[in-house]
Amino acid sequence: MENDEKEPGFDRRLERLEAIVGELEDGGLGLEDSIERYQEGIEHLKRCRLTLEGHRKRVEELTRGADEALRPFEDDPDVRRDADR
Repeated sequence: MENDEKEPGFDRRLERLEAIVGELEDGGLGLEDSIERYQEGIEHLKRCRLTLEGHRKRVEELTRGADEALRPFEDDPDVRRDADR
């Protein structure tokens, strides 16, 4: 839990990334500040992509589990075998 407090979540990272893009698009930063913001933005982008990839995999796992649980009984060979008796 302590790590959660130190590490910004996806939404906070995305908000910061959007702010960085806005700052860079405005063009009011000097070269060094622009490079620092760009580097920070890349780090937020990487972390956001990793988070999304993890969530995508989790949703796929849950979907596979739901598909199996919702499969009609007729498709279950054990149920068909019992019905034929």
